[in-house]
Amino acid sequence: MQLMKSILYLIKKEITIELRQKYAISGIILYVFATVFIVYLSLRQVSPMLWNPLFWIIVLFASINALVKSFAQENSDRSLYYYTLAHPTAIIFSKIIYNFILLFTLSLLTYGVFSVVAGHPVQDIGLFLLTILLGSLGFSITLTFISAIAAKANNSATLLAILGFPVIIPILITLIKLSATALDLLEDSSNWRDIVNLLAIDAILVALIFVLFPFLWRD
Repeated sequence: MQLMKSILYLIKKEITIELRQKYAISGIILYVFATVFIVYLSLRQVSPMLWNPLFWIIVLFASINALVKSFAQENSDRSLYYYTLAHPTAIIFSKIIYNFILLFTLSLLTYGVFSVVAGHPVQDIGLFLLTILLGSLGFSITLTFISAIAAKANNSATLLAILGFPVIIPILITLIKLSATALDLLEDSSNWRDIVNLLAIDAILVALIFVLFPFLWRD
């Protein structure tokens, strides 16, 4: 119960800080709109086969831009202060939950804008929204933990990309496969197996975070 209270309080803190620094969210939203607009100017008409990977490329890089600051903005004094107030598990899971909400919102925004500009080839909206949900969850878990590791280095943005992509690639491949099925580009009956695989990857990452992050936080 105390852990849940700490997590909720820290999520509220993350939202308060984000609302005070409105330029961060505004910059990410501007990135999404600018990228979609460039795609429109370059291609005009986007086929469903091209629509699928372009959508996930935009979402992926928007996620990296959004989550690179997760721990980079925490200086040593603030980290020490948090350490005296909350358990490391509450800190990391509050950031994962907040980042998941942020990424899911950004993904839905990208989906809406991209559908207006480049057409709407999605046939199974339910499956596609589930894919976005799973993608936001996987990206938030992976990039938040990698951000915590990268924050210990001076060049956190570069290290985040280097460490994050090998973990993200299997998640991204599965997401593209699921969304291709939602776009009716593939006749695949193994959707549930892909969903279970994504959830299994997330579960393994959460278990690693639960074990490793307290040691990382105390460093």
